[in-house]
Amino acid sequence: MNERIVIQGLTKTYKKNEALKDVDLTIPAGAIVGLLGPNGSGKTTLLKILTGLIRSYKGTVSIGGRPVGEETKKMISYLPDEPYFADWMRVKDALGIFQDMYEDFDKARCLDMIGRFRIAEKARVRTLSKGTKEKFQLALVLSRRAPIVILDEPIGGVDPAAREVILDTILENYTKDQTLLIATHLIAELERIFDVAIFIREGRILLNKDVESLRMETGRSVDELFRERFRYE
Repeated sequence: MNERIVIQGLTKTYKKNEALKDVDLTIPAGAIVGLLGPNGSGKTTLLKILTGLIRSYKGTVSIGGRPVGEETKKMISYLPDEPYFADWMRVKDALGIFQDMYEDFDKARCLDMIGRFRIAEKARVRTLSKGTKEKFQLALVLSRRAPIVILDEPIGGVDPAAREVILDTILENYTKDQTLLIATHLIAELERIFDVAIFIREGRILLNKDVESLRMETGRSVDELFRERFRYE
């Protein structure tokens, strides 16, 4: 597989705290990649650097052979771990914003997804539960035809019954030429969709490996390996 994201010597420091420490990482095109680590391990910082939200760091980061910048922002559809929209807005207003901002936004696809999630276009954001808000934002992000989709804890705020629905929605709307990068600490629920697993702890990459090879070599699931590696955290 071709390398879509290449990171070399990446270090990010907040005052005296190193959030990322000399990270070297390649992420291929056409793969679903799990960025796996406990809270505070550096996952969100890494995602914000990839999306251009954090610009000050040491090292090099390239996406599609280009340094992170305005051009690479267009290549990424990003689901952050916080709300996108103000509570007073209606669902249809958010749809309009995405349609105006992104040429690759497929409104028909989004309407289909929010219909399956039973989200009304006239509903105000403030009336949606936390889980429904996350489903709505996921629908918006998955409706862009971007080469890279980045999801930060996509099932963190939903109940277990809704997680399978969300996973199925992700798989149904993923295309094989995309790179899908999912940051999570909920390994058991998500590992069935991963092609590649990356373990991160205290800002360092501990593992970056093809999931099938990992299972064959160890005879264990990714979740079991994760729990062993991080059992004291």
